[in-house]
Amino acid sequence: MKIKLLLIGKTDDACMQRLKNAYEKRVKNLIGFEKIIIPDLKNTKNLSEKQQKEKEGSLLLQKLVPSDFVVLLDETGREMTSRQFAGFLQKQMNTGLKNLVFVIGGPYGFSEEVYRRANMKIALSQMTFSHQLVRLIFLEQLYRGLAILNNHPYHHG
Repeated sequence: MKIKLLLIGKTDDACMQRLKNAYEKRVKNLIGFEKIIIPDLKNTKNLSEKQQKEKEGSLLLQKLVPSDFVVLLDETGREMTSRQFAGFLQKQMNTGLKNLVFVIGGPYGFSEEVYRRANMKIALSQMTFSHQLVRLIFLEQLYRGLAILNNHPYHHG
């Protein structure tokens, strides 16, 4: 199985980028991993929130294939512990799934079309984080989940 992380926009903060790169490298040592960045939309000041979500959604959907299992990182999604998340990853691996795709949307979230395409939604917290910080938190949790599955000492307890 390969894990893909589909994102809207790049990370501007150099410190955050260094941390994300470190976790991406750790994840790649444990499983096939690919990050796909869709550039931020240009001239969004003339777009409504809904129009921006629809344009971003169209770009996101173009990167998916029908066999992808798509998980949106969304505040309305299911919360789980790190061990439960590791169990979810293991379950997906056991199904023979080719691509498990996690999607982090833009600042306004996802279009209705993207919600309809998704197989699942996961919330990282009941708190709200910037979509830049969500990337780092998710990568850390992805690494933690894989470390749990590999009996790596990174996760204690």
